[in-house]
Amino acid sequence: MRSHRHLDQVGLLISLRSPSLLLAAALLVCSGSAQNEDPLAARSKGAAGAPVTVYEMADFQCPACRMFAVTVLPTIDREFVQTGKVRWVFINLPLTSIHPNAVAAAEVAMCAARQGRFWPTHDALYQQQDTWAKLSAPRSTLVTIAQRAGVDRAKLLACLDEGSVRTEVELDAQRATRSGAHATPSFYIEGGLLEGAPYTPDPMRRLLDSIYAVRTRASK
Repeated sequence: MRSHRHLDQVGLLISLRSPSLLLAAALLVCSGSAQNEDPLAARSKGAAGAPVTVYEMADFQCPACRMFAVTVLPTIDREFVQTGKVRWVFINLPLTSIHPNAVAAAEVAMCAARQGRFWPTHDALYQQQDTWAKLSAPRSTLVTIAQRAGVDRAKLLACLDEGSVRTEVELDAQRATRSGAHATPSFYIEGGLLEGAPYTPDPMRRLLDSIYAVRTRASK
């Protein structure tokens, strides 16, 4: 039986484990380019050996994902990622049936990752979501956003035209689906899948504090 809870129901999550979800986590980590020992490194932040790893499965056109990225993640980053407690990994899960520009945005972010600029581009895409989400042809606007976030425009365009990032985005979506995620944002944390974004940092803070305490106590 899978561990599956909404973020507001965090009290029992740390006691739950699911073999099927643990297998899904292995799929998330192990697939990728042979040229990179850690294929997710370019879109993760925090120490690789942090006691807790969070996989965020999100859609760049998703309003709830934007809310989380703008209002909650900066606090979590400051309190948990930058302090070495948590490694945060981004997995693309574009909901193409309702967000027609999500894949285009994900491709830009993945090309930015190849230049080491994933997170600045991630932040800019969410902060400026209203400027591109409803466009019939968003590419030019997305490229400009990434360029202003420090991405080399010529290299970005070449990457988009080459096309392999589309496959990377599709593989991300497959991994997320295998983990049981069907809504965005969803979070895979230590054997549990959580759906939905909290409106404040507090629910995620309580959850990560609890899991971190368990993990560090167990390692002593």
